[in-house]
Amino acid sequence: MNIVYHLVFAFWYVCSLLPFRVLYALSDALFYPLYYVVRYRRRVVRRNLVESFPEKTEEEIVHIEKQFYSFFCDYIVETLKQLSLSEKEIRRRMTFSGTDDLIRDMEREDKHYTFIYLGHYCNWEWIASMPYWFPKDTVCGQIYHPLYNKAFDRLFLEMRSRYGAQCIPMKETLRKILEMRRRSNHVVVGFISDQAPKWNSIHHFTPFLHHDTPVFIGTEKLGRKLDAVIYFADVTRPRRGYYHCHLYRMVDNVEAVPEYQVTDVYMQHLEQMIRRAPQYWLWSHNRWKRTRAEWEQRQADKVTS
Repeated sequence: MNIVYHLVFAFWYVCSLLPFRVLYALSDALFYPLYYVVRYRRRVVRRNLVESFPEKTEEEIVHIEKQFYSFFCDYIVETLKQLSLSEKEIRRRMTFSGTDDLIRDMEREDKHYTFIYLGHYCNWEWIASMPYWFPKDTVCGQIYHPLYNKAFDRLFLEMRSRYGAQCIPMKETLRKILEMRRRSNHVVVGFISDQAPKWNSIHHFTPFLHHDTPVFIGTEKLGRKLDAVIYFADVTRPRRGYYHCHLYRMVDNVEAVPEYQVTDVYMQHLEQMIRRAPQYWLWSHNRWKRTRAEWEQRQADKVTS
């Protein structure tokens, strides 16, 4: 595994040294074989788009589809570039607002934790540079699901942690967050919660993009347990190679709202962001492969077995 890691790291790092204009030229060239020849997950993307936007014409769907694949190629080369991107350059290309409000909320309410809901939208890898925009005594972390390929898992950990955020394996979330609290009064953790949960992790469905959608509720449950401040990361792409993330309060008091409502509100905010510019969401994931009907049948089978 070490040999594979070092070979992949060396290749990736050399590629990352290429200037952006060269990388974007490679991205433009990659679009055509990916979309027209390999047809990478074209059926999944098309089905997701058609079902999510029934009001749009076929021509509009195809236009969004092509925009998505073009952006996805940009995401690939931008992620390559991240391995050698300096603090000065990433701060210029990935900007944040709302960080001061977040810290003021924590201090005013005497809270120690803020959870930020994220989505696979725009370049979510560059969001890892968020620690640069907080005071130095703020400890930042991000929850991640370890990759099966150990070499690539190590590579992504190297890339995601190089800006100061701690990568927290999903199964160790609570323990790691409590450890972070021992180092600082202000702990800020990002959760990407728009994946499709496994059958045994489904406890709630919510309306999302014209689908009855199973969602993770772990972020909400942990937020209630730790009395966290809840924020949302709204991301825009002003132009190619530049992103802005605005952080804003999503729920005033996590303990005062009914169960599952925090998760429902998150999905509503995520849908609003996607509808604004749908080409920047990761449509290639088969998020709606698990239906409520099948889940209910599985629950019934458990009772009768």
